[in-house]
Amino acid sequence: MEAHTSGRPISRKRRREGSNGDAEEGERPLKLKRHTLGLRDPAPYADQLESLEDKPYKRVSMEEAKKGTPPDRPVRVYADGIFDMFHSGHARALMQAKGLFPNTHLIVGVCSDELTHKLKGFTVMNEEERYDAVTHCRYVDEVVRNAPWTLTPEFLTKHRIDFVAHDDIPYSSAGSDDVYKHIKEAGMFAPTQRTEGISTSDIITRIVRDYDVYVRRNLQRGYTAKELNVSFINEKKYHLQEHVDKVKQKVRNVEEKSKEFVQKVEEKSIDLIQKWEEKSREFIGNFLQMFGPEGALKHMLKEGKGRMLQAISPRQSPSSSPTRERSPSPTFRLPFFTKTSPPASPFSQHSHSGPQAISEEEEEDDNDDDDDDDDDDHDEDDGL
Repeated sequence: MEAHTSGRPISRKRRREGSNGDAEEGERPLKLKRHTLGLRDPAPYADQLESLEDKPYKRVSMEEAKKGTPPDRPVRVYADGIFDMFHSGHARALMQAKGLFPNTHLIVGVCSDELTHKLKGFTVMNEEERYDAVTHCRYVDEVVRNAPWTLTPEFLTKHRIDFVAHDDIPYSSAGSDDVYKHIKEAGMFAPTQRTEGISTSDIITRIVRDYDVYVRRNLQRGYTAKELNVSFINEKKYHLQEHVDKVKQKVRNVEEKSKEFVQKVEEKSIDLIQKWEEKSREFIGNFLQMFGPEGALKHMLKEGKGRMLQAISPRQSPSSSPTRERSPSPTFRLPFFTKTSPPASPFSQHSHSGPQAISEEEEEDDNDDDDDDDDDDHDEDDGL
């Protein structure tokens, strides 16, 4: 039983993608029903599935594959590799392989440790870890363990492979300039694109370049010097470096806090100075407005002085202005000392009005009093 027919079928819609994983414009892919375990469960191993050797094997051409095949006959695409330290570059390559055709069953071959160490080099992860990592990639439908380094016709027939997906760069190994040369000549090669900036070799280079950093990191996390293959002297050196870095970090933190404090003080000082200048200008302006040469105080003093002078000195009405009639002040005399005087004519009243008329009347009254006194003295002399 094939992987794509086992388990619960899942309907999926996959768009046609180019070599770099982007959907091609102007093409509308066929929406076919897919049966796969890649999105829900780990992909099964090929040796755990039913054999396909008893079924007839007829390859699908490139034209037929692009047009789309029936759901029960997906295009079987094979992609192989080491997949050490499985990363996004591996996942994107498998994504491109899965999206080559509308109906694709992706088979991924992973080489063993023995073969890889012999032909390529030492790996970080062992073969079981690498097998398991690939099974958990969502694009994978089937995993072939202990995959061959060079693909033989027998291997292609056994797994009913229609196309082989790999980047187009010639891969020289095992005494061959390109291990995929015969696949390309047979028209079974489907090129994909490498993801720049990410590869297993790049990751290892980063670790080697920053070796001391990662050793100190793992020592902090509880790994022993023996587990990290670090000598006693290097262990003490790393611990000393760690203490020095902590002190430096504390110093940097203090410097940053000091800078922040100084910056805040400067901002507040500038704000206070600006407020003080504004208040000073306002105070000086108010002072000059009140006590300046043309200030309000001077005008107030001038006005008060004028009022005082007006109150002290009597007002003299101008000759042209009409005079106001003023009633004479009352005089208290005895009846026998009073002397009647003829009533004043209206003309005289108007002509002798004011302070001058009052003074003349007072002088006349004084003369009358003097005459009365002379008469009294004359009567007393006669009596004697």
